[in-house]
Amino acid sequence: MKSVVICGSQRFKDEIRQFVNDLKRLGVPAVFEPNFEGQTADFVQKEEKERLKSEVYREQVPAMVHAHFERVRKADVCYIYNKNGYLGVNTTLELGYAHGKGMIIYAFEPEQPYDAGGEICRDILFFEIVKTPEELVKKLQ
Repeated sequence: MKSVVICGSQRFKDEIRQFVNDLKRLGVPAVFEPNFEGQTADFVQKEEKERLKSEVYREQVPAMVHAHFERVRKADVCYIYNKNGYLGVNTTLELGYAHGKGMIIYAFEPEQPYDAGGEICRDILFFEIVKTPEELVKKLQ
């Protein structure tokens, strides 16, 4: 079975954690997940531009992004958890890196429409929309 890296916004950390736990429960041997530890629920719900007002957060972000690039590098497949079609700046970087590696990229939902802030350039990188851990497991076999 192929390994998978999960990429997504901190604002979905609880849902991403559940998705990861479901994948592991279903027998996926290697699931690389983002490290969202140490952030309060209120903090992660803020827009990135608001989070960046925190000096401590600004100091942490480069290392967090770099560490997740390493997780992307190790994985066979990339899964973008983009609830409501939302991708933040960091996830967009991870998506680009995964594409540059030639990885198959699945997404939870299609990109937001352009008039709602979506980017058509991201949407074309998704190989397929995969809504559940069970569906993703089938793709990893």
